Amino acid sequence: MSGTYAGDSRMTSPQAAEPTAKTGPAEPAARTGPSEPAQPAAASAPGAAGAAGTVSRLAWLDVLRGVAALAVVFNHFGYFVPSALNGRVYQWINPGDYGVFVFFLISGYIVPASLERKGSVRTFWVSRLFRLYPLYLLAVGVALFLFMVHIGGLRGEGSDPETSVLSQMLMMSNVLAGENLPNVVWSLSYEMIFYLLLTALFMARVHRRSSRYALAFGAAAVVLGGILPQAYFTNNLLSPRIIALVADLVVLTGLAVAVGMRGMPRMVGAALAAMVGLTLLAFNGTWLYPWEALSILALMFTGTMLYRAEQGQYSWRRAIAIAVAVLGLAIAAGVWHHLPGNMSPHEEFVWERSWFMSVFLAGLTFGIGLTFRHVTWPRFLTWLGLISYSVYLLHPALIEVYRHLTWTAHHSFWVQVLVDALFLAILIAVCSATYLFVERPMQGVGRRLAKRLDARFGPDRFPVPVRAPEAALAHSSRAAE
Repeated sequence: MSGTYAGDSRMTSPQAAEPTAKTGPAEPAARTGPSEPAQPAAASAPGAAGAAGTVSRLAWLDVLRGVAALAVVFNHFGYFVPSALNGRVYQWINPGDYGVFVFFLISGYIVPASLERKGSVRTFWVSRLFRLYPLYLLAVGVALFLFMVHIGGLRGEGSDPETSVLSQMLMMSNVLAGENLPNVVWSLSYEMIFYLLLTALFMARVHRRSSRYALAFGAAAVVLGGILPQAYFTNNLLSPRIIALVADLVVLTGLAVAVGMRGMPRMVGAALAAMVGLTLLAFNGTWLYPWEALSILALMFTGTMLYRAEQGQYSWRRAIAIAVAVLGLAIAAGVWHHLPGNMSPHEEFVWERSWFMSVFLAGLTFGIGLTFRHVTWPRFLTWLGLISYSVYLLHPALIEVYRHLTWTAHHSFWVQVLVDALFLAILIAVCSATYLFVERPMQGVGRRLAKRLDARFGPDRFPVPVRAPEAALAHSSRAAE
């Protein structure tokens, strides 16, 4: 799991599209998000709020998404940031780790609420499909196009295209021996596994035990995270292609049964798909160590638990205590199970400090956002949240183009700052366009399709004792719908 560059660090995706300044030990890393990313809550559409800002119970989530997405961009863009700034940042925190942790907390908060609000497994998966896949396919297509015009590479995926397609087909490349193209899609593997778990828990009506799941995965990260193997099935059983093919078929069959049938078979199908996902996470991860993957699930269920506290289903005192405990377990797992390799004592200390600060500040950021959830936020901040999934998935491609242009780097400090600011402005403009012309229209298609399926096959609703409130905003960023 070792990476080449400090900016790629542990959670932001190894072997990123660009080099980052060597300010410390490097290992694979981020983010979603783009938590997004699974990217890939709701946020207002342009013009839906007054000129002063956006008022919504969920606008704060979009602000956090925007912050998280920019942190991941900074992590991958570090080589082009003046070293005086870059070096100081990485002495204290890995922005990629921080950004993806925020994304995962957000996904844990809003995605289960979306499933409970809809009350329909079929509608939930239709919305996930149209929320995540259109932009995901666009990002992969852009990466292939850049390779064809000799800008950037395929990160090793071209050596075995069939296995690459099978590993990325269900967005689970990071647990199916994939190389992840573009580099950031690794986080979608954990988003997808989280969705599979949510579906099974929801159908078994045990989905409200979020605090138990958060603590269980946090404890497993500490106790089992250093024992569980990496890529066990791929290295010891069958070829990567066969493993990916079997996993895809079982998960797709399980989901098809869960969505299309009635009674006990659909529960069995959902449980089967969830167990395959969890087994792959525990035994067949590649870039992430098992303790990292288990810590991610602990953070996501912590987000769910905080949502339940906000809805009055948990006491805040209990929820805060458990959230602090989970953050502590994630920090302990990293410090205990991290393998220093050839690091000097000072480098190891810097890594441990960075890991602590990344986890701690991600939790603190989410807590601050939750505390100020009723604040009126400027629209440009919530807009960054709306386009955060695009920012997350497309910034590696834009970085490849930036690297290809020789005039973009190695200027004096302020000239380099201006050139980097131009890159950020172009990134925001491009991602605004992809949100408006790809993400939002396809979300609308998903909603219409779900309604047609209800009309054709009848409603697919699971009664829940306490219905989650309808989202106040129209469109989501990384984890909406």
